[in-house]
Amino acid sequence: MSMTFSGQVALVTGAAAGIGRATALAFAAEGLKVVVADLDVAGGEGTVGLIHQAGGEALFVRCNVTQEAEVQQLMAKTISAYGRLDYAFNNAGIEIEKGKLADGSLDEFDAIMGVNVKGVWLCMKYQLPLLLAQGGGAIVNTASVAGLGAAPKMSIYAASKHAVIGLTKSAAIEYAKKKIRVNAVCPAVIDTDMFRRAYEADPRKAEFAAAMHPVGRIGKVEEIASAVLYLCSDAAAFTTGHALAVDGGATAI
Repeated sequence: MSMTFSGQVALVTGAAAGIGRATALAFAAEGLKVVVADLDVAGGEGTVGLIHQAGGEALFVRCNVTQEAEVQQLMAKTISAYGRLDYAFNNAGIEIEKGKLADGSLDEFDAIMGVNVKGVWLCMKYQLPLLLAQGGGAIVNTASVAGLGAAPKMSIYAASKHAVIGLTKSAAIEYAKKKIRVNAVCPAVIDTDMFRRAYEADPRKAEFAAAMHPVGRIGKVEEIASAVLYLCSDAAAFTTGHALAVDGGATAI
């Protein structure tokens, strides 16, 4: 589906694979210049390579979103290369929990909150002035269905995604009159490399994951990318402060 975009430049974090890569490719397919950011150099450059092969324009920037100086550098390189920023998809995130709350470690807490919450906050902190300077734009943050309810044995992850939605809604209200829209996308289980690694050892777990969704399957990365592009596009001009569940009906149960 073709969408209309008023801007020219999109930034995607966590773009070396999975949802981030699919979204970067989707932005490029719509004719936007794309800044691909990730810690994974090989994967990030691979995403840029795919965009170039398709005739698009893209730039890779290595960035650890938990480090303020690196986030500032990411924005500076975006402006240096393309002169502006119109859309940002803050997608970088991690998921490392496998136990109940009392069994979690401080290291796990700090790591998850560092990337999933601090990283999103830092990115928005330095993206918003760029959007303000040019009179508007759109930001989408990756939350999760775990940010819309409970996530047993993933309590820290769930807390981090609730926090992402809180940041999203608050920023949306703060900047609503400045023509900056801020939304979140909330995927359920999606077919990514991370998912395959988690379930390849036990196919029964994959079957269970599919059964969690009323549609009877897990999601595709392209389906999340489509939702992100919609939220950034002019078609969503009246949508801000929204946490969009893309979950095969999982949260409707």
